[in-house]
Amino acid sequence: MSEENNEFLAALNAADEINVNDVVKAQVLGFDEQRQTLVSIEGTGLEAVIPVREYSNNPEADMTTELKIGDVLDLVVIRKIGSDKEGGSFLVSKKRLEVKKAWETLEKDHKPGDILEVPVIQAVRGGLVVDAGVRGFIPASMIENRFVSDLNQYKGQTVRAQIVEIDPADNRLILSRRAVLDAERSEAVEKVFSTLNVGDIVEGKVARMTDFGAFIDLGGVDGLVHVSELSYDRVSKPSDVLSAGEDVKVKVLALDKDKQRISLSIKQTQPGPWDKVAEEAPEGAILDGTVKRLTDFGAFVEVAAGVEGLVHISQISHKHIESPSDVLKSGETVKVKVLSVDPAAQRLSLSIKALEERPASEKSNDNRREDNKSASSSDIKNYSSDDDDEGFTPFADLLK
Repeated sequence: MSEENNEFLAALNAADEINVNDVVKAQVLGFDEQRQTLVSIEGTGLEAVIPVREYSNNPEADMTTELKIGDVLDLVVIRKIGSDKEGGSFLVSKKRLEVKKAWETLEKDHKPGDILEVPVIQAVRGGLVVDAGVRGFIPASMIENRFVSDLNQYKGQTVRAQIVEIDPADNRLILSRRAVLDAERSEAVEKVFSTLNVGDIVEGKVARMTDFGAFIDLGGVDGLVHVSELSYDRVSKPSDVLSAGEDVKVKVLALDKDKQRISLSIKQTQPGPWDKVAEEAPEGAILDGTVKRLTDFGAFVEVAAGVEGLVHISQISHKHIESPSDVLKSGETVKVKVLSVDPAAQRLSLSIKALEERPASEKSNDNRREDNKSASSSDIKNYSSDDDDEGFTPFADLLK
């Protein structure tokens, strides 16, 4: 019998000895048109195929770039292809052997409650697929402690997640990232609330923004800066003055540990608008302003960011008016004169009519009032003189 026949018979006998679930060593021979890997099972002379899906847990892995001819791999036999020995070969899997070993290690070394660091390999509709040596799953509800609309942002990241359920028999591994975040937050809450005090000025990072304000990360705990506390200027929405990830200084306004709420202010860490009002708007200064509010007794005019002064109804016009809205409207730009300024009390008295020329009729009335005063003084003087000269008799004369 020739040597070739001996090898052929040995291969046939080896085929009888290879069974499903057997672990074998095989050498890479090449790749077919379907990008599958062809291997030769050592000691048998038989060939086998590694399908793409049986190579790795990572669906994007590529055997043609990760393997080269001559590489020796540990594989597990999945099933036999063909019914006759002459044409028989096998489907083998690298992934299943790795998974089998990984399950054995996972079950031996870990239990529910343990935390793993796992890469996210895929985002699916219901959550995230992770590689823990075995295929693990993080349900969407267990990813964050808030709603997440786009799961693709986690793809490629390595996350810390807690084991919720581990069942090798069903190849089932359920993890929770939210549980880790909640535990980290509890620790951060204790630390932050034990060190912060109302009135403290601290540094934080803009975590996210909403229409009503910005959430600032103070080290694992978020505090809220309401839109009214962003700036002394009027702000329509936080994104007009802030950007995500920006470092900011904030002042602590209120702390509520029970509800885990922290109220913050950015504008109160900045110079107040009234700090320089005495210099920028001294008594007698003429300024441009914007009518902000109208009341029955006058109009409030903004002359600088966050600085409003009152134009009393009597200082709006030389003419008599029933209501400020008769001559002014909100949003109107006007010139005003500063009558008085009190930065401590944050009061500013303004006048519009002081910059307008008096009507001629009012000037005439003023002249008449002056004339009347002069006439009265003259009459009194004349009357006193006459009385002294003729109407008064000295007491000494009477005695005579």
